[in-house]
Amino acid sequence: MANDVHQIKLGNSVSFNKEVKIGRPKVRGIDIMRDPILNKGMAFTLEERQLLGIHGLLPPALMDQDAEVFQVMQNFYRWNDDLDRFIFLMCLQDRSEKLFYRVVTENIEQMMPIIYTPTVGLACQKYGMVFRKPRGIYITIHDIGHVYDILCNWPIDDVKAIVVTDGERILGLGDLGAYGMGIPIGKLSLYTACAGVQPHHCLPIMIDVGTNSENIRNDPLYIGLRQPREAGENYNNLIDEFMCAVVRRFGKNCLIQFEDFGNQNAFRLLENYRDRYCTFNDDIQGTAAVAVAGILSSLLITKIPLEKNVFLFLGAGEASIGIARLLVQAITKTGQGLEQTLKQIWLIDSKGLLVKNRPSGGIEEEKLMFAKDHPPMENLEAIVESVKPTTIIGAAAVSGAFTERILAFLAKINKRPVVFALSNPTSKAECTAELAYTATEGRAVFASGSPFPAVTYKGQTLHPGQGNNAYIFPGMALAIIFADIRRVTENLFLAAAESLAKMVTNQHLSEGRLYPPLSTIRQVSLNLAEAVITFAYEHNLAFRYPRPSDIRSSLKEFIFSTDYDSYIPPVYDWPDYAHHHSSKK
Repeated sequence: MANDVHQIKLGNSVSFNKEVKIGRPKVRGIDIMRDPILNKGMAFTLEERQLLGIHGLLPPALMDQDAEVFQVMQNFYRWNDDLDRFIFLMCLQDRSEKLFYRVVTENIEQMMPIIYTPTVGLACQKYGMVFRKPRGIYITIHDIGHVYDILCNWPIDDVKAIVVTDGERILGLGDLGAYGMGIPIGKLSLYTACAGVQPHHCLPIMIDVGTNSENIRNDPLYIGLRQPREAGENYNNLIDEFMCAVVRRFGKNCLIQFEDFGNQNAFRLLENYRDRYCTFNDDIQGTAAVAVAGILSSLLITKIPLEKNVFLFLGAGEASIGIARLLVQAITKTGQGLEQTLKQIWLIDSKGLLVKNRPSGGIEEEKLMFAKDHPPMENLEAIVESVKPTTIIGAAAVSGAFTERILAFLAKINKRPVVFALSNPTSKAECTAELAYTATEGRAVFASGSPFPAVTYKGQTLHPGQGNNAYIFPGMALAIIFADIRRVTENLFLAAAESLAKMVTNQHLSEGRLYPPLSTIRQVSLNLAEAVITFAYEHNLAFRYPRPSDIRSSLKEFIFSTDYDSYIPPVYDWPDYAHHHSSKK
């Protein structure tokens, strides 16, 4: 049947003919208000209200975006519970995207603990209760053979970055199954809030293969497959199909960030795909870069050369192995040989100190290079006394593992002991900032994964450094998208770590900070992206040509603006205009 021709009237003065297919709904003014990309709330001008057919659908007052931000913050302060604040902000994001990001970027230190760690961990645990509106794509083990078709259901064609999880190891909370979708959503929110990546370029994806948590499977609010986690050949086939489908749907330069996969799958998938796809694993490589940046900053305080330090890791999973590997790269860059470098790095896993002759059996492949010729040991305190580390790094989600006695011993053998308690959320941290400072008489150089408040010790106020991956992955993603980087190498992450460390000033160090304040995260991400892009062009990893003559200026033009657009054309094709609007700078 031929297409109908409808006349759409905008206000009282403008009308035009618009061809639409039978069954396609007529575009109405209220549709604009319901679209988070286009909605400006009370900030629509009188002219816009008339032209767009929404005059009378809003109260008559005219507000600007500043007034809307003020209103949002007054509502934010009304809530006493962080989970309620999380739900409130997610609803704002669903209602008005630009207002959401304006609020977050202007109040980043307040907002990051709400939209990401530690509150996002609680939100994931209660995701069935907080779930309001679907965001992203859900792919299940039963969708093998149809993954590309599912990706085609996503209405935006120019997706440039995907964060994907299978929910097996969410933060330090374990297997949350489909409840883990909160992590990709939160990560991509930080892509935009921290680095200005265009929101419509981002796509969160949950690969649901079940969960081994009976409590979650039996939860009446559970939103995922109620079956034990599937592994083996079917799992591998699904991931393979997913990777191929992403390239087919969005192109080979679409970034795929793996997030919160179990240790065994995380390392295996990274090795399988890193040379064939544009991909990285934030738990392995992003954590490594932010930790190594903190270690490089700590050298300015301890005055001990990198190659003279001894590093002891509590944990030998994704985070610890990633940090250890990047540390090896950083140390060998000084000219020291690999054999000597490996002598400086010690790991503890669930079976004790990582040694070659352990009685409990074999060692996983990714850990082998760090196994030592040393008697087996299991007690952490005894291991610390034996290894005598200058730096101790916790990434095992064992709350309180760094006891007062261990910290005091570190202070005894080191003038400025370096203590990194990196496990998330806060409840899983190996020690608190207060304990680290008090047990070491204020001499600890401390960083954590989750935020801790400032600590005053003997009249000196110390601001604990937060080794938050948000210092790395948003800027890295911005660089990858901007420069069309199609292979994400370890050298890029080392360049990012070195760039971040260079942003730490003497003033920051005197305050106890190993990282710039989170309030400067947009500037940090911009600086980091510029450094990574420069490195990529110098090492033939960038495919965007011609190379911009001024990378920084080009980046500033490229990033997302939270300001409302003031011009709305009177005639537009609805899907194309929505896309155009979201892409405007």
